[in-house]
Amino acid sequence: MFLIWFNKPFLILYGTDYFYYIFIPHNIRGNNLVKILRRNHKKGVFKVLPESTDDLWHIYNIIAPKDEIHARTTREVNVEGNYSRPKAGRRISTFLGVKIEKVTWDKNLNRLRVHGIVCKAPEKISVKGSHHTINVTVGKPITIIKSLWLKHHTDRLSRASKAKPPIIIISIDNEEYCVALLRQYGIDIKVEGATRLPGKLEAEKRTKAVREFFKKASRALREVWMRTPYPIVVIGLGFIKNDFVKYLNKEASEVTKNIIDVKSVNSGGIAGIREALRSGILTSALKHVRIVEETKVMEEILTRLGKGKLDITYGFVDVLKASMFGAIEKLLLADIALREAFDERRLAFEKLMREVEIRGGDVMIISAEHEAGKKLLALGGIAALLRFPIG
Repeated sequence: MFLIWFNKPFLILYGTDYFYYIFIPHNIRGNNLVKILRRNHKKGVFKVLPESTDDLWHIYNIIAPKDEIHARTTREVNVEGNYSRPKAGRRISTFLGVKIEKVTWDKNLNRLRVHGIVCKAPEKISVKGSHHTINVTVGKPITIIKSLWLKHHTDRLSRASKAKPPIIIISIDNEEYCVALLRQYGIDIKVEGATRLPGKLEAEKRTKAVREFFKKASRALREVWMRTPYPIVVIGLGFIKNDFVKYLNKEASEVTKNIIDVKSVNSGGIAGIREALRSGILTSALKHVRIVEETKVMEEILTRLGKGKLDITYGFVDVLKASMFGAIEKLLLADIALREAFDERRLAFEKLMREVEIRGGDVMIISAEHEAGKKLLALGGIAALLRFPIG
């Protein structure tokens, strides 16, 4: 989650240009204690500390070309020797501001790279106006400067500051298993495995094969849990998943203690996880994971479309028309459609989002990293639930 960065035992506000904060003693500072009560309307400045991969995803979806990122980074500079003869360049640590041209995110490496033109730098290194890439990583504070902060930007920051850790989920049936992390941006698959069990008539062979299959699945689950000790949910076919939980109780009791829910689905593997998200059976266990909310609203879109209802529309032109009538209750926009739009289209998206918010509607940016986002992309990357039908 995001924390506003400070170095004092107490969070103290100097001046009135930036934010208003509550005072928080250092010895009780915790995961969800620091709140953003007001942003800087004049300068559009937020300083944040990403503490997880999910936070990097949030930043990735907030920043855009022409914004600025200020952070400590390393830069190779040429050092002048005697008689102005340059020595070999050396890499130094320095604080730079970059006007963004391009942003790339690699979820496998947990790395966010921001490339652009240096707009702020110490005079002594003379790099202003040159290109530079800042690597945004977990545990490294950064300052984001935008000329205009939209409501969905500040909502995302607020949501990130309150977010809880991901959930480990294992989906298992008599043919395969999948261990994954359910993050706010999507399903992060960690381990998959498959098997072919002997038929029920070969009882002895089948029992031995099932035990070996459970051993592999248990080992995979335990390794993921040891690296990322988050709560665990087990899903799968009734008898298989129940027998697997019994196996865990005997062979990996330390893992079993972290199981918070066990649910039935009709499939194992990644298909089982997607089924669980669509059906909503994970809502109670995963209510803090953004992907659940996004899947739910996308299923509502598809349900209304399937029934031929008129209180749903999609595609930019039709959604824009609905906005002009003040009919939009909830606007859905695929994150990739917003990020990759050219300037003119992105400005049109942002204007649309502002108009929806002014008229009391909600804006939801849907991650294209999971199934709900892919379904939205199939509808053109934009859709809306309407307060009333329009012609």
